[in-house]
Amino acid sequence: MTSDILLILSISWILASLFALVRLHRSGPLSFPIMMIGWLVGDHPSGNFLAQVLTAAALTAGGALDADHGWLALALAAVSWVGLAAVRRTSRLAAPTAETALLDALGTDYRADIDPQQLALMESPVPRPVMKLNARFRLTGLEAEFDIPYGKHPKRNLLDIYRPKPGAENAPVLLQVHGGGWIIGHKQQQAFPLMLRMAHRGWICVSINYRLAPKHRFPDQIVDVKRAIAWVRANIADHGGDPSTIVLTGGSAGGHLTSLAALTPNLADFQPGFESADTSVAACVPFYGPPDFTNRNKIRGPLTSMQPFLNRLIMPSKLADDPELWDLVSPLSQINADAPPFFIIQGHHDVLVWKEEARDFVDQLRQVSEEPVAYWEVPGAQHAFDTFPSHRTGVAVDAIERFLALTTTRRGD
Repeated sequence: MTSDILLILSISWILASLFALVRLHRSGPLSFPIMMIGWLVGDHPSGNFLAQVLTAAALTAGGALDADHGWLALALAAVSWVGLAAVRRTSRLAAPTAETALLDALGTDYRADIDPQQLALMESPVPRPVMKLNARFRLTGLEAEFDIPYGKHPKRNLLDIYRPKPGAENAPVLLQVHGGGWIIGHKQQQAFPLMLRMAHRGWICVSINYRLAPKHRFPDQIVDVKRAIAWVRANIADHGGDPSTIVLTGGSAGGHLTSLAALTPNLADFQPGFESADTSVAACVPFYGPPDFTNRNKIRGPLTSMQPFLNRLIMPSKLADDPELWDLVSPLSQINADAPPFFIIQGHHDVLVWKEEARDFVDQLRQVSEEPVAYWEVPGAQHAFDTFPSHRTGVAVDAIERFLALTTTRRGD
């Protein structure tokens, strides 16, 4: 019995390692489970290795090797462990590739342009956050305000603010927009490694909720993001922030919304009732956000298209019935020469948002933008790789900190 269990587990371990090692982006309805397995294994190979070894040892001690196929099962487990070693080795490519992305976009001497005080600050350690039972963080050296209304919706138009203790004055602002396929997600679930790092570096960090589909269809989501930007512009000085330096970031659906917002400052279609508000931003750092709802360049085929999902849950009408709206809410359509600096981060193995889509967006943005466009394709990374602390998450936070340090330094010149 124990040999059978070990055999089944060993086969599953090999598959999990395979999902973390190989990009299986044309997997259709299996994309989400492949993403989840690839993410959990790909960003935590050492933990998976330890769990597998301990499990195999326990089953071996229980007699798994008494049957002939027990030895086969153990050999298969060893194949998985070799695969996990390769996964870990790939994850270690994150740091050099992130630096290469910044060098390509910002110049080989970009560090020399960063304010010396910020450079020194980047070398100082940051306390680790401690999770409380109520899912909020004990913020060592920081203070927070929760559930501040920025719009009319009583539950979804709320934001949280994180800032240095005992306060800040005229600090740059990072506005975080959560992901979740535009249908789920919460402001206290994502981007904490980045927000806590930047708050410790003297930034004001704002994390928002927004109205969710299918109850609220587009353009409600982008209207809420714009309304949050307008609220920050009008009110953040009271919380120690600089209203002239607002940077957007977010992952997945949040990456889409932040890209769209950054490319459409003051667009009246997205600002009903507050058309005169200034919603321009200083920079944008989107993670793996889908850049095109229309699939105009035929990157995806029928089995992998996002359109059935968007038709059913996200958009108020089908693409054929309202192509203008689908085009309007696609960041790819909004590329313009006045775009702010972008640092676009995309997982190489992402099965939900493809690297080919990100590359197309980056190429077109670079052709017209007058500001830097950095693009980091993270080796071996899956969708949502930065959700929890991991080696890749730490590298991403470090790289974003350098990018934003230079961005704010150049704005101050």
